[in-house]
Amino acid sequence: MADITGAFEVDGLVQQKKELEALLMSNPAMEKKVQGLIRKVLMAARKEISHAASDAILSDPRKAYKAVKTSVYRQILGGSVSILNKKKGRTGYVTPSTPQLTGRGGNRRTRNAKTIAIQSYIGDSRAFILRFLNAGTSDRNIKFHSDPHRNKVKRGSQGGNIEKYGKTINTGYRGHIAPRNFFSNSSHAALKKAAGELSQLIDELIKNELK
Repeated sequence: MADITGAFEVDGLVQQKKELEALLMSNPAMEKKVQGLIRKVLMAARKEISHAASDAILSDPRKAYKAVKTSVYRQILGGSVSILNKKKGRTGYVTPSTPQLTGRGGNRRTRNAKTIAIQSYIGDSRAFILRFLNAGTSDRNIKFHSDPHRNKVKRGSQGGNIEKYGKTINTGYRGHIAPRNFFSNSSHAALKKAAGELSQLIDELIKNELK
């Protein structure tokens, strides 16, 4: 399975570890200051990973790149980025529609509940799209149920293209998504950079607090 999370902890990032531990024990506000620095570098990392996600999608009208998620830990000093689902899913967004009341095709029929539910995911609620792109999918096929009228489906000899569709024109094959692996590559580089920046920021914070 492709990586969908990346994380780091402050422990071991800074050289003045003893000074940091002493300040954390003596200054109650110190922990919040360090968490603020962690949040700062994670947001910068998130921006880089979101750019990589956007580059992996040819067309992204519902802004799935926004689904890259950051988290600052509470129990330990550290944080992570991920393409996991957020706690709340759909946003209630509905794509605009202009029904065509006449003519063939178009969207004369109203949307059913399932279509509305699928289309209501947008922006940071579309992490599942990023996971599909990152890891790819296997071949997708429609599963046909037993149907006594199945033998009446047009076959290649009766007008269908055998070379293109096989024995029948209704094979149900829907292709697959090739893995892009954008998250593993971009998150590794972004978090490595973030850890280096965080180490410098914490060093500066320690020096200022010890003055």
